[in-house]
Amino acid sequence: MRLIFIATMAVLMVGQALAKDVLSGASLYEDVARYASFGLHRFGSAGDRATADWIAGEMKQAGFEISFQPVVLGRQYVVERASAEAAGISVEATPFWWPPEDKASFHLAAPLARDGDVTGKILLLDLPFDRGAYLGATHRAAIAEAAARKPAAILLMIGNPADDRFAYNVTQEDAPWPLPVIVVGAASRAVFERALASGAPVTFDVKGHYERDVVGRNVIAEIGAGRGPVIVVSTPMTGWYSCVCERGPGIANFLALARTVAAEKWPAHLVFIATAGHEIGHGGMELFLKHGAPEPKDTLAWIHFGSSNACYAFAEGASTDRPEQERYLVLSKSAVALTDEAFAKVEAKRLVTEKQAVGELRDVHAAGYANFLGMAGRHRTFHTPSDDLAATGPEILEPVARAFVDAARKIVERGNAAFR
Repeated sequence: MRLIFIATMAVLMVGQALAKDVLSGASLYEDVARYASFGLHRFGSAGDRATADWIAGEMKQAGFEISFQPVVLGRQYVVERASAEAAGISVEATPFWWPPEDKASFHLAAPLARDGDVTGKILLLDLPFDRGAYLGATHRAAIAEAAARKPAAILLMIGNPADDRFAYNVTQEDAPWPLPVIVVGAASRAVFERALASGAPVTFDVKGHYERDVVGRNVIAEIGAGRGPVIVVSTPMTGWYSCVCERGPGIANFLALARTVAAEKWPAHLVFIATAGHEIGHGGMELFLKHGAPEPKDTLAWIHFGSSNACYAFAEGASTDRPEQERYLVLSKSAVALTDEAFAKVEAKRLVTEKQAVGELRDVHAAGYANFLGMAGRHRTFHTPSDDLAATGPEILEPVARAFVDAARKIVERGNAAFR
């Protein structure tokens, strides 16, 4: 009997050693760098497909049963190139979703205007920084009011700390704009203010196209089927640009927890779901909740790795070694005590949700899952092309990953008693 006990302990010790390795900052940062290497992560892109293949491969190697769930969204707009030019200076631009279908590609040169009669001109419009991620009624009203002035197009700058091209998440149901709305970063403001003052024309050069019934994939990985109530673990894979610190740390946490579960042979049934289509309607999560997710009554807990889990804060324009302040632990009331215990060393504001959660946990909460916890936030380059590997690092990634593993382990060990 003692020999069996010693052998069991040896297996557990080996598993824990492996878990410590996959939870190291260096290992986590390697996963973020791999995610970054796929480039653009917009739904339906080559980077989206490569990311799904990579995550599936890593989960299979860890010992999970893998399946792909096709996610078909009614439309996606694909940008091939987009620029705005004034007085010989050309800057990169992004059409604002959703562009008019008859202007998916277009070329336009017209004077820039802000005040007075803007008929047939390009209207310069600013949207202030509102710290939001989703296109809302205020944004729609501002653009509708601008479009009512009958410009030929709108040159839009959206306030954000990076002064870069910002994108708001949209839905499949949102109507296309009645005219082209082209986003440039505020870093290039001087170029267009000079054009406005001098009367020099601004030229838009946009080449893009719409695709219909665009197919992406959720990655579903399962282990321990039949071992009691299910624990679901989720993270989005897609976003507007490279999304390195928006999505990368959450995906690294997701993989690290999966590898720990498998290496330590946790006595639990876990379903990991990496979702597609986050930025254009949460399509992947919506599909999984309708077809594939365990019923709320059969689910012990839902753990979610949302946006900007481990990104550096900036002070006076320079990166610091501190985490971004706009980082939130989003949790059900039942998970407060557990979260306070597991995340004692992680700087994050608590957002206890009784009526509505945020991000994809909003969908989870609305679907009736009682016990959930996750992390989501924003950082300086959130939703912009500037989001890159400099926004995170090994030392900021590791505490978050360890806290999530600690919380998940306590859920497995304590069962329903973890939520009180």
